Amino acid sequence: MSDSVRWTVHDRYGNAIYLSQERWEHIIAAINHPEMSDYEIELQETIWSGRRKQDTLNPHKYRYTKEFGHLAEDNTHIIAIVLFHFRSGEQAEPLPNNYIVTAYQKEIR
Repeated sequence: MSDSVRWTVHDRYGNAIYLSQERWEHIIAAINHPEMSDYEIELQETIWSGRRKQDTLNPHKYRYTKEFGHLAEDNTHIIAIVLFHFRSGEQAEPLPNNYIVTAYQKEIR
């Protein structure tokens, strides 16, 4: 599995958030959320225009949620979990390293 960046989108707050190939393979694995394999565009939409809520126990963790009318089974929303971190640049300057950890579908009424 590769850790290369599959794609990057900006959320409504201007934060660049990426999905790595490794995380995508984790998400769509048969034991995790294989139903997401047909909803990658919707996952991108969830990041750039969905609602965001900060985790109360981990301030670096955010949950993005967006409703869709055409998801698998009776699901109504895509949920994406994003971690906000930093990495060191060439001059040891902090650079954003915000990435999707997982994503799944859920029925929310």
